[in-house]
Amino acid sequence: VGSEMCIRDRYLQFIISFIMLTVGTVIAAYALESFLIPNTILDGGVTGISIIVSKVTNIPLSILVLLINIPFVYVGFRNLGKGFLVRTIYTMGLFSLCLNLFHNVEPLTEQILLATVFGGVLLGVGVGLIIHFGGCVDGTESVAIVISKKTSLSVGQVVLCFNLIIYTVAGFIFGLDRALYSLLTYFITFKVIDFVSEGLEQAKAALIVTSNGTALAEEIYKRLGRTVTFIKGQGLISGDKEVLYCVLTRIEIFELKKIVEEMDDRAFITILEVSEVIGEHIKSTKKIKKVHQNIKNLN
Repeated sequence: VGSEMCIRDRYLQFIISFIMLTVGTVIAAYALESFLIPNTILDGGVTGISIIVSKVTNIPLSILVLLINIPFVYVGFRNLGKGFLVRTIYTMGLFSLCLNLFHNVEPLTEQILLATVFGGVLLGVGVGLIIHFGGCVDGTESVAIVISKKTSLSVGQVVLCFNLIIYTVAGFIFGLDRALYSLLTYFITFKVIDFVSEGLEQAKAALIVTSNGTALAEEIYKRLGRTVTFIKGQGLISGDKEVLYCVLTRIEIFELKKIVEEMDDRAFITILEVSEVIGEHIKSTKKIKKVHQNIKNLN
């Protein structure tokens, strides 16, 4: 009976997650087509590039979003696994469809400041829901994770630099004022994403209390490329436990929860805020090669 309830709960969570992914995707597409794009206000990342190319060439935005995102999705799949790929294909496909459906909808306002603020808020709500439930409509962050692992830059710094380049190009093409309004929209969207995603920052820390620490650590490394720190723990009732400490990014949290649920359904997880990461955080691939040997030594 217990296993049947567990399976039923997983199916329910699966259905709810895709419903919320759908809601978030529709809201994000509506924000772009009803507020931002008609007033030539750009989003960041791949969507921003797609808007620029669409404005210049008249190629439909819905097609460009899919095509330009393909290499980014591949990078995300290599680093975040099949679950990320499935949710991303679903959200990006739906996002493209919604952009096409909302393209002929009359813009709600032509006042640039109103479009900037309310478009940014709605876009943040939509993208925040998508991120919270493990989806993605813009592959910029997945590439930023890879760059962050190989450099001293954080994910947030990589994304910001990428967007600043986009807005600079937009300034030359559409005018400085549009670039500045787009930058303002980006900051509004970013803060709303944090709020909707329960305050998720670029860096988060997970504390996992488990009795299956070694296998769980290996699976986290295998699927996310993140190593963990082992801490010995003692439960008042449950006895000896292992506590795993892992620093990761916000879009990896959903996958981490899935890994823990699959490996140890009795594990206890706490997600913590990380205001700053100082020092190397799985930056060097040479050091990563020592992970399996360190895990074996613990045995």
